[in-house]
Amino acid sequence: MSKPDSKTIVSDADQFAHAEVSEIDLYQKREKIYTRSIEGFFQRIRTFTGWPLLYGYFLLPWINWFGRQSVLFDLPARKFYILNMTFWPQDFSMLAWLLAIAAFSLFLFTALFGRVWCGYTCPQTVWTSIFMWMEQHTEGSRNQRIKLDQQAWSLNKFLRKTAKHSLWFGFAFYTGFTFVGYFTPIYDLGYQFFTFTANHVAVFWVSFFTVATYINAGWMREQVCMYMCPYARFQSAMFDKNTLIVSYDKKRGEPRGSRKHGVDHKQENLGDCIDCQLCVQVCPTGIDIRNGLQYQCIGCALCIDACNSVMEKMHYPKGLIRYTTENRLLGLPGKIIRPRVIGYSIAIAAMCILLGYKLIARTPLQLDVIRDRGQLFIQRDDGSIENNYTLNVMNMDNSDHRYHVTVSGMKALSLLDETEFNLQSGEVRKIPMRLSLHPNENTGGEVQEPHSGEIVFSVQAIDNGKLQAQHKSRFIVPEH
Repeated sequence: MSKPDSKTIVSDADQFAHAEVSEIDLYQKREKIYTRSIEGFFQRIRTFTGWPLLYGYFLLPWINWFGRQSVLFDLPARKFYILNMTFWPQDFSMLAWLLAIAAFSLFLFTALFGRVWCGYTCPQTVWTSIFMWMEQHTEGSRNQRIKLDQQAWSLNKFLRKTAKHSLWFGFAFYTGFTFVGYFTPIYDLGYQFFTFTANHVAVFWVSFFTVATYINAGWMREQVCMYMCPYARFQSAMFDKNTLIVSYDKKRGEPRGSRKHGVDHKQENLGDCIDCQLCVQVCPTGIDIRNGLQYQCIGCALCIDACNSVMEKMHYPKGLIRYTTENRLLGLPGKIIRPRVIGYSIAIAAMCILLGYKLIARTPLQLDVIRDRGQLFIQRDDGSIENNYTLNVMNMDNSDHRYHVTVSGMKALSLLDETEFNLQSGEVRKIPMRLSLHPNENTGGEVQEPHSGEIVFSVQAIDNGKLQAQHKSRFIVPEH
């Protein structure tokens, strides 16, 4: 057997060293993405989906609704105002239903339309688009921004960078201020901030969300979508061959290459793709869609609009890059109705019906009844039997009411305490209540031994018959 020479040994050692480095150095340093501005059909759609989100977010806290803030989550008072409805911590089950509906809706739209949420409505996408727009208006086009970053520092560069970061910081501050305004009255918050009387907690949270917005939308951008958002990782579990995705038609586009305008490219054995790189330059995550579907793709359709603009100039048919499905790319028919779509739809419909019923049947009155566990019953000298209870009554309505207590379930029960009381809006009161039962009256006059039984406490507003609540309990008598 021949011995390997020294060159072979060195070569093998180098390869091992490179292999070892490639396994250890797993983090790839971020390369700044300079996106090109583009207009088109899908970008106009994104305008109609993004701006309503921005307007709703920034305007809702400032709108007064019947004398109070339209949307306010008052944590200290444990009240959550949404338009004319007031919710309490006891209503958190509805929030669970709402989150479940939102999750299944996301699953359904992902199965049908891919990452349409990410591309058109996700706050990270919308806020990043605003920050990129500010960057383009202060530093110029893509090529101008590249040259500006490569230049040495000058007055022009300093002013442009300062203008950009000032706009970024201002918009981030307004975002953080508005977010905190959902949890504290925003008019008071604004007055306190601009008179320098805001408390340290409000200043901290406004500052926190300002910095978070500034970093996420201004600096990290695609890093949030690629590394921080879990949706990009598990979306493939909801994709199938009939899911609508942004795809490049290789059959039509390959082989790609440059050509002269007006020349029949088919005679030169070229596809429709002129390899202009415009689809890469407009991509906010910096991928090349021509390499196939990648988890970094957020489905924003910027590459579609960019490619269609080139196809128009070249007088080629549009749709080299388009929304399509894997089956349609292969020439197979697509299916909209399929098992997972049906399953998601049924689940969403069922949850919406249950949540709607819960909202309609919701009564802004909470009643809990607690028996005196230290003493099950009291037997008086006259033979009557008493049970003691504590009624926890909570008025969750927006108005004050006077309430009346009744009890049913066993005959000849009598209430020994005051049965009417007032409750202000949002007030919780513990009301002691004693029930008495005479052994010769529990069956309507017949002399029998009393027995334990189930009873029902009812609390009803005197001025509003629909405002009532009930709670079951038990009346205990001694055994003989």
